[in-house]
Amino acid sequence: MADKDIDPIKELGLGARARPEGGMSAGERLVVVAAILWIVAAGGFLLFTSASEGDGFSSLRFVMTLLAVFLPVAVLWVGVLAARSARVMRAESVRLQSAITALRQSYLNERGAAAPGGKSSVERKLEEIAAAQRKTESAIAMFSSSRVIQQAAAVSATKPALPHGETTPGGEEQGLLALNTPVDAMTEPVSVADFIRALNFPENADDKEGFQALRRALRDRGTARLIQAAEDVLTLLSHDGIYMEDLRPDRARPEVWRKFAQGERGRAVAALGGIYDRSCLALTAGRMRQDMVFRDSVHHFLRRFDQIFAGFEKTASDADIAALSDTRTARAFMLLGRVAGTFD
Repeated sequence: MADKDIDPIKELGLGARARPEGGMSAGERLVVVAAILWIVAAGGFLLFTSASEGDGFSSLRFVMTLLAVFLPVAVLWVGVLAARSARVMRAESVRLQSAITALRQSYLNERGAAAPGGKSSVERKLEEIAAAQRKTESAIAMFSSSRVIQQAAAVSATKPALPHGETTPGGEEQGLLALNTPVDAMTEPVSVADFIRALNFPENADDKEGFQALRRALRDRGTARLIQAAEDVLTLLSHDGIYMEDLRPDRARPEVWRKFAQGERGRAVAALGGIYDRSCLALTAGRMRQDMVFRDSVHHFLRRFDQIFAGFEKTASDADIAALSDTRTARAFMLLGRVAGTFD
């Protein structure tokens, strides 16, 4: 059983051909017979020749006789041994080549099983490095925001989410009450805590705090329009089975969000598109190309988010921005912004 496990030659059917035979070959047997006949013939000839001449015993003559009889036999056997060594080397070469072939095939099979997508080891390694880099950046962003989140919690509970005059996006008319008083001036500004909680929407039907924060946030016109736009795109995305709570985006640092709010675009804010779920990206891109209603809703939502976040960033702390980036609305912005090319 052990030989079968470690010897790949048997699997290729080359075992009998690769191993040299243990006994003598037909050629070697023929050489043995020829050597015996030569010794007998040469020895008899020299013996009878010496007896007929009657010169008596001579040491030099005896040595010459031995050389004449056994030297051709020795040369013949040297050739036989050389031929046998060559045969053994050929057999071992075949065995080695077969083993290399079997090992190579086994390696290719294992690599094919490990990489069903047909990617090379270099491509897989590059993807692993990129994924590790994204995780590192996400961890840095989480660490930098968690340091001040405790101190900012009490302040954010009462601090207005949007500065005065930023609750209604520019270019939109506000209603007037008596004495030319804007409608927004009569309502209490939405706090950062309620703003962030509302953009994440209630978790379930029992989330009383989430519904209360949502009702308070809807009193602000600009926030209400953003929430309505976010609700529209989230509903449309759910038709394709895309839910924001299922996504695990790579979190961008707060300074990247601030650059976006201040008008920077391109590579400087590319980290905001931290959604890498291929199926979600493909489904969303296909819907953008085919569904005009969905495309209009997406562009409307992106404009609203851009306008509101530009005002939110002016007074928000890094902890506030980090908390906002983890809401369902922000995840929808990251997904749709990447598909629409907002971060290109």
